[in-house]
Amino acid sequence: MSGSEFCQQEMSNRLLAALPPEAYRSLQPNLEIVPLAFKQVLVQPQEPMLYVYFPTSSLVSLLTVMTDSTAVEIGIVGNEGMIGIPVFLGTDRSTFRAIVQIPGEAVRLKANVFKQAIAQIEPLSFWIQRYINLLLIQISQTSACNSRHSIEQRCCRWLLAMHDSAGADEFAITQEFLAQMLCVRRASVTEVALKLQKTELLRYSSGRMTICDRQGLEATACECYSLLKSERDRLFEQTL
Repeated sequence: MSGSEFCQQEMSNRLLAALPPEAYRSLQPNLEIVPLAFKQVLVQPQEPMLYVYFPTSSLVSLLTVMTDSTAVEIGIVGNEGMIGIPVFLGTDRSTFRAIVQIPGEAVRLKANVFKQAIAQIEPLSFWIQRYINLLLIQISQTSACNSRHSIEQRCCRWLLAMHDSAGADEFAITQEFLAQMLCVRRASVTEVALKLQKTELLRYSSGRMTICDRQGLEATACECYSLLKSERDRLFEQTL
């Protein structure tokens, strides 16, 4: 589906929805709505970025890939943001990998068209600059979280972020994949999942996770979740 068939009032990506109507109309003919599959790779380290993506109903992990091929999650991008910040900053390559966590849809824009748009559409540049600040806060907070907080706290933070973006209480996730995202042993994730099930905060079966008690998860998670959520909400309270 092309962007011309998708009016701004129906736009789920908060960055694009925040644009003034005339700015959105300038961008609209070049927008393309595309499906994103689970574990689909959108960006590979040091490979040219041909498109930028604005998630609408999907969630994407940003991973740092080590020389031994292990990967560590440094951030997540949902409908509050975009994939393709390096293009905005003047390069077509990145040091991270972007992989889809929750399948859904995104709005896609060719990288060369996006470069022209940020030079010509001032409000687009305004909102992306503010989103970059949010992403930097998320990356720094995630780094601190990974070194200071327990696996249980980090797991709850991650699940809450997933819940926010999924828009549903149930979503597909394997314990192996969650262990990779948190950079911990699978046995540790299994132990935490069993504990959270016993306290009836969630249910897990056959690769499906169901959030049963969101308030309980928030109480168990570290302060990083509430801090990042507050910063995300504050971003969209700003105006041009």
